[in-house]
Amino acid sequence: MFKNFSNYSGLALLRFLASLPYKTLVSIGYGLGFLAAHIPSDRNRVVQKNLELCFPELSAQEIDLLRKKHWRLLGRSLVEKSIIWLGSKKQLADMIEVQSEVDLTDRQPRILVNMHFIGIEGSIILSALAKDKGWPRTSGFFQRMKSPFFNKKIIEWRNRFGGNSIDRQGNTIELIREIRKGSFIIIAPDIDLGLKDSTFVPFFNIQTNTITAVSRLAKITGAQVCMMITTLNNNEAGYVCSISKPLENFPTENPEADTARLNQIFEQEIRLRPAEYYWVHKRFKNRPFNEASPYY
Repeated sequence: MFKNFSNYSGLALLRFLASLPYKTLVSIGYGLGFLAAHIPSDRNRVVQKNLELCFPELSAQEIDLLRKKHWRLLGRSLVEKSIIWLGSKKQLADMIEVQSEVDLTDRQPRILVNMHFIGIEGSIILSALAKDKGWPRTSGFFQRMKSPFFNKKIIEWRNRFGGNSIDRQGNTIELIREIRKGSFIIIAPDIDLGLKDSTFVPFFNIQTNTITAVSRLAKITGAQVCMMITTLNNNEAGYVCSISKPLENFPTENPEADTARLNQIFEQEIRLRPAEYYWVHKRFKNRPFNEASPYY
């Protein structure tokens, strides 16, 4: 009974947030982020540790300022999920602009490597505009949530414009089919998903557990690999979803080297806008050679 009440209360809150003027919604998000930055929590400690590990050249004061900026933007991104999940095509188009260096109508087998910036779920704009623009449908792996109720709902919401969310557990063949059909395939490899099909490669000069899926799938399918990065625009009034030209000489015969190359690209992009990256993830939780986790 209580769980059902909690689920439907959460759903009502999302619908309420999605109905607000965008500027009001953003202000609420900034306020929540400010509060989160000042409340001791496990995630706050994770953010602090990640920033200390990745930016050893910064002073304690600079780290603290970056941490607070991150939480401010993270709060914004959390309430913006109400539009990502429940908003109309117009709301999404007003919020996110697409800029592409490739022809998105050519049905070329293509993997879009999506980084964990705060705007990561803005990739839904590709699905929302697909029919109007003549683009193929969007497919990508999703990670199951702990709540079966919201797991089902979020899949429905992500697919509401014709997208195809694929459970990452044992569905690689389905993803390969989608790649060969020319669907937009979105993969976000910059997260620790466990040791299976992963390798330790440098990320901010730290050996970091990273999945090799992008290299392997590109090799199997012959797909181009393009970076897709969704970040705040210059005045922070919305987002720009940028799709790059295909990476040259990718993949190679060495998935580990390819994965290391991607991590270096990620690092370069993060250094341009460090506050926008998802530092709340325990990116370094699995360690090589039985090293202790930095989070405990």
